[in-house]
Amino acid sequence: MGFLSLFEVASMPILEVLLLSAIGAIMATDYFNILSSDTRKSLNKIVFVVFTPSLIFASLAKTVTLEDIISWWFMPINIGITFLCGGILGWIAAKLIKPKPHLEGLLIAMCSTGNLGNMLLIVVPAICTEGGSPFGEHSICKSKGLSYSSFSMALASLYIWTYTFQLIKRSGSKYMKEVEELPQEPNKDLNANEKTGLLNGKSQEYIDVVVPLSYATSEDTQIQPSVNKDEKKDESFSGKLVDVLNVLLEKLMAPPTLGSIVGLIFGATPWLKKLVIGDDAPLRVIQDSVTLLGDATIPCITLILGGNLIHGMKRTSIRPIIIITIICVRFVILPIVGIFVIKTAARLGLLPDDPLFSFVLLIQYTVPPAMNISTMTQLFNVGQEECSVLTMWSYLAAAFALTAWSTVFMWILTSSS
Repeated sequence: MGFLSLFEVASMPILEVLLLSAIGAIMATDYFNILSSDTRKSLNKIVFVVFTPSLIFASLAKTVTLEDIISWWFMPINIGITFLCGGILGWIAAKLIKPKPHLEGLLIAMCSTGNLGNMLLIVVPAICTEGGSPFGEHSICKSKGLSYSSFSMALASLYIWTYTFQLIKRSGSKYMKEVEELPQEPNKDLNANEKTGLLNGKSQEYIDVVVPLSYATSEDTQIQPSVNKDEKKDESFSGKLVDVLNVLLEKLMAPPTLGSIVGLIFGATPWLKKLVIGDDAPLRVIQDSVTLLGDATIPCITLILGGNLIHGMKRTSIRPIIIITIICVRFVILPIVGIFVIKTAARLGLLPDDPLFSFVLLIQYTVPPAMNISTMTQLFNVGQEECSVLTMWSYLAAAFALTAWSTVFMWILTSSS
């Protein structure tokens, strides 16, 4: 498989994202005003509650079995390593770069959370069907590639909607505290007039991007940032244990996480799978309906991303060092870490004897940031515009990085076999 062919395969999903983002950006302009701010927020809630869980459930229940889950046990560990290494690198970068408070969590999330779902669902099967692919017969390779990619998407969703979700939420809460604690000093300018702001310029930078007190979610309740009220808390062991369990339950109750859990249960349980999967399944209409809903996930997320992007270009000034840092972490450092991890695991006999499985594990270190980060920033009204700008630059770089690293990975796997 030549470099140009590989470049075409690797760049196709990137170009799709950029094209849909451009359409979303056009729809969000003042001229059309179809994808307004309120519309994007409402659509984002639907994506969070309905579309994303449907996509995960449909893919998992159809392609993953109990035997697959057992034999692919190293994949969740590998994904955890990508999150761990990316998170550590992002944390170090945040301490060195010192971005604005509301961008610290976003920077760490961008470095740690890769697009381990739809990007693999497009890239891996496409590479399998290309002439000269080193992974064997096309149809078998494509079938296995879809299974690997679906399992990767399910596992990634568990990490994303627990770790990354809490990261963005905590970042919003932290920023809200800092805004509330800012001293509101009176303007003592003798030349002040009726048009002069009541507060001096020191805190104006923060007021422009103030976070609302509550964020509407899928439920009728409101997610509110925690405010320090200096109340005495129960410091007993039982009290702390209850708090930990409540936090864990809250993470597991996120709709995408529930979709992953239910999808794994249906995929791993043969009699449940026969109820909804297959032409003869009595409840196959459920799978068809869920699949139909899931197919809307990626287009909607990308349109929202484009709508945020057009406003971000007007209102946001991202320091170039932040963009460069994310690109270096995701497309330079993490792939090198991935090669070391996978080659070490292969030497220890921890991986199945399938080069395509190893290839998928390597690709997990090379993908651009997850699209769901945009969904979370929209949910919590924290850094939506900045997220869109960072995502755009990351996906532009990914077109070349994915191509180059895919070539390197296939060369490593074919030369070692």
